[in-house]
Amino acid sequence: MANTPSKPSFSLRSLLRDERFWQIAFQVILVIAVAALFSYLFGNLSRNMSRSGINFGFGFFKNPASFAVGEDLLNYRAQDSYIKVVQTGIVNSLRLVAAGVITATIVGVAAGVASFSNNWLLFKLSRAYVGLVRNVPLLLQLFFWYFAVYLAFPRKENQILFPSPNNPWLIASNNKLNLVGPGLSDEVWVGLMLLAVSMLLFGLMWRAVSAFREGRFAAGIAGWIARIADLALIAVVLVVNYFLLLTDSPDDRLYFKGGLIALFTNPEGLWIVALVALAAAALVVWRIRLKSMLEDGQDGKALLGVLIGIAIAAVAIILLAFNWTTPTVDAARGAVGGLEMSMSYAAALTGLTFYTGAFIAEIVRAGIQSVPRGQWEAARSVGLSNDKAMRLVIFPQSLRVLIPPLNSEFANLAKNSSLAFAVGYPDLYSVANTTFNQTGRPIEVFLVMMATYLSINLLISLNMNQLNKAVQFKER
Repeated sequence: MANTPSKPSFSLRSLLRDERFWQIAFQVILVIAVAALFSYLFGNLSRNMSRSGINFGFGFFKNPASFAVGEDLLNYRAQDSYIKVVQTGIVNSLRLVAAGVITATIVGVAAGVASFSNNWLLFKLSRAYVGLVRNVPLLLQLFFWYFAVYLAFPRKENQILFPSPNNPWLIASNNKLNLVGPGLSDEVWVGLMLLAVSMLLFGLMWRAVSAFREGRFAAGIAGWIARIADLALIAVVLVVNYFLLLTDSPDDRLYFKGGLIALFTNPEGLWIVALVALAAAALVVWRIRLKSMLEDGQDGKALLGVLIGIAIAAVAIILLAFNWTTPTVDAARGAVGGLEMSMSYAAALTGLTFYTGAFIAEIVRAGIQSVPRGQWEAARSVGLSNDKAMRLVIFPQSLRVLIPPLNSEFANLAKNSSLAFAVGYPDLYSVANTTFNQTGRPIEVFLVMMATYLSINLLISLNMNQLNKAVQFKER
């Protein structure tokens, strides 16, 4: 009868010598230490608040706020609750951050590319802009734009009418700016922002779903923890997106219509949904075209025609369906119609745009310089001009270097938007500052602020990481 090998008996000495045991043990010890530290700090906070006769909680947010907000998109009134005024501040912050990311990217990319221009004046202007703006504090720049530029505009009796008094495209006074713009209601603007946030959340959920589909999990307990975390992420995204997109009741303390309801119940909103559908279709067609060109050797001209048709349809929708209006002069209000911006919002957006754009310009310049010189020479050897070489060869290759630092700049812009209160813009920090001064509850208010800014920055960071992964070279 053959002797069966006996299983090795458990040995404490061998366990202590196992490197994997110590890797897990150190992580468990660290988690316990951090949890104990936070438990001690929270207990100390609760005891100090109890001595002052205050119980930690968020129930006071249901009380009337009793203060006005200069501008909002949620139809806020002074008799509304603190919950609604905080949501108004969050929407105002998102409005500033979203517009700032777009405009700062445009300015930064233009200035970065201009630093390689053969035009001497354009090159010098680009370098002077970057060198000046990067080295002046943002708060000082906000004060400059607000007090020295926008408040220096004439009063509404002598307001600026550009390009002509009979058909102005811009009406500017020291009270507000009115530009040619789409005539969208506040509800549609809020719905559009909620849709954008929801798309970012769906991007995170797609990463988790892809991990399950492709089986990208480590072996052992680490893999099971990752699976549980991804399942929790999918569940959280679905619940949050339900409230962001489909809520239609003030009973849940969300004082806005869900994004989809707001868009589907307004004519302009329906056209925005059509634009989103066209963008999704263009992405699918582009990927099919790329695959057919790389794997099947096709020229892709037919699918290129489809992409051109989608682009023409999108431009037609933007130009014809968004109820674009020009501002008109009003004797009582100075100007009405068009896209209206307060001086506070205009100053905050301009300051954030040019300040962040200067840093993005340096990132773009560094990314372009990272492309080997031989790529320039190869582009010229096939007859491409400098502009076409930059657009078709150099800039696409620089994206793998650009996106990681762009992630940091977009996050910095979101955090720097809290300085907009200095020029009177009622963002989240401004309304939260008034709230805790009135209620005497700074801890709870600051926790809400911290959670909001943390969520915004995590959304930016995680989605930019996904974009960075998509443009990286695929190694075999």
